[in-house]
Amino acid sequence: MPASIELTKGDITAFDGDAIVNAANEHLRLGSGVAGAIRRRGGPAIQEECDRIGHCPVGSAVVTGGGTLPARWVIHAVGPVWREGGMDEEAILASAVRSALEVAEEVGAKSVALPAIATGVFGFPLERAAGILTAEARRFAAAARGVERIVFCLFDDRALAAFEEALSS
Repeated sequence: MPASIELTKGDITAFDGDAIVNAANEHLRLGSGVAGAIRRRGGPAIQEECDRIGHCPVGSAVVTGGGTLPARWVIHAVGPVWREGGMDEEAILASAVRSALEVAEEVGAKSVALPAIATGVFGFPLERAAGILTAEARRFAAAARGVERIVFCLFDDRALAAFEEALSS
């Protein structure tokens, strides 16, 4: 049975499921945005694990424990910095979300929540990212063996509307 795909507006750090995805940078420093919220709510153990891992290539994902978060795991997916589309950013973003979902399946997560990866400080256009992320989630959901539920946990009404549009088309 394919995994379900859901949309919600809210704080991803409050997701009561198996794994959440962090919109990470390649140095795995939990700075601002989603990463900062994860650092604040999840405690120092997550950054300590990230420091031991050290690096994650753009378009890839790695996993740490969830610290004091409700989720057991944090999957750190590194999306591209938007450079007007001339640096293969769309393919790299697709790779990042695909990698995050594959890691979720590898660790045994049944449910995973994702943010709008790369749309914050990395500047990826929201509507474009929504189309790429939902398309990759659909492809993954159709073939998923372990993951049963994929939730896009979005920060505000604008992001929620962009993902609703992308998912309905």
